[in-house]
Amino acid sequence: MGLPLAHAFSSKYQVIGLDIYKTRIDELNRAYDKTLELNEEQLQEALQNNIKFTCDIEDIKDCNIYIVTVPTPIDKNKRPDLTPLIKASETVGKVLKKDDIVIYESTVYPGATEEECVPVLEKFSSLVFNKDFYCGYSPERINPGDKEHTVTKILKVTAGSTPEIGRKVDDLYASIITAGTHMAPTIKVAEAAKVIENSQRDINIAFVNELAIIFNKLGINTNDVLEAAGTKWNFLPFKPGLVGGHCIGVDPYYLTHKAQSVGYNPEIILAGRRLNDNMGVYVANQVIKLMIKKGHRIEDSNVLVLGITFKENCPDIRNSRVIDVIEELQEFGCNIDVYDPWADKEEVVREYNLELQENIKTLKYDAIVLAVAHEEFKTLDFSNLDNTIIYDIKSIVDAADGRL
Repeated sequence: MGLPLAHAFSSKYQVIGLDIYKTRIDELNRAYDKTLELNEEQLQEALQNNIKFTCDIEDIKDCNIYIVTVPTPIDKNKRPDLTPLIKASETVGKVLKKDDIVIYESTVYPGATEEECVPVLEKFSSLVFNKDFYCGYSPERINPGDKEHTVTKILKVTAGSTPEIGRKVDDLYASIITAGTHMAPTIKVAEAAKVIENSQRDINIAFVNELAIIFNKLGINTNDVLEAAGTKWNFLPFKPGLVGGHCIGVDPYYLTHKAQSVGYNPEIILAGRRLNDNMGVYVANQVIKLMIKKGHRIEDSNVLVLGITFKENCPDIRNSRVIDVIEELQEFGCNIDVYDPWADKEEVVREYNLELQENIKTLKYDAIVLAVAHEEFKTLDFSNLDNTIIYDIKSIVDAADGRL
């Protein structure tokens, strides 16, 4: 989310993009963005004008607005991991000057900016919050892979640590966000607004995932049901699927963590998370059942999984729940081939210890799992595969043997 925002600000301001990964900085300085959010032409133009990419903290000493866009993951126990946020705050704190403003965009629980980040800024800068320096919060609203709803075309929520700073932060974003801004009364309100956006989507997807399970048992096509129900003007058009990525599958745990810290154990949010977290195992078991019905031997069977990214037409593999399907099928003794033309092969090896196929040599497998709706998969010919099970998670193939 940092790069598109830096690019947007560079249309009007001098911008420095700081990252701790030298490889990433070297790529950007060669006008290459591996996330594919910006193309070569956009980066070259920005580099020639108002933007500089660096790993050197010395290069950011003269800035007076610092915007933090680091990831906010969860740990193995599904608890918020604020390490990137704290480390970034330490870095900014080392160069912070009087009257500077630090704006956070990372998704956090209500209170995190002022309770967790501000003390770090004060410690490393020896400055006093809301006297010597100030903070703002404007939660990221970027949809990876979406070339239509880009950063400047999505309305932006803003907030500041004082009313005056709130107006300054809002004016700053309003100068580049053509869709407009909404100034929240406090940073906590803005933090809460962001975290419930993704929690709401998570719960809605969990609901349709549960419907898919029910309708499968009833022998009803879930898509047909959703299409019929969608004729009502106020029906929400959510579809079943694997809920991965760095937002929807993670952010609800930030809200539940904060709720539990004040003595309330959320029920609906956690129930939705449990259901969505188990969908990969459910899909794998459905594939196995279909294979058994068709007479396939499960041990040493050959299965092709199409897609490993967390969403279609996007190279991002972070928190992809396709891995849950793969690992469950491996538990049954299946041999798994994975093909994804969008994913970075080296990154997949590092993250999931999986070797991606270079290309699709054949579709003659015991089973094929269409896990991600990449455009490339929509044109594949699955005819003449009478003995192959086709399981379509994203409902992009008409003649599938099974689907969510």
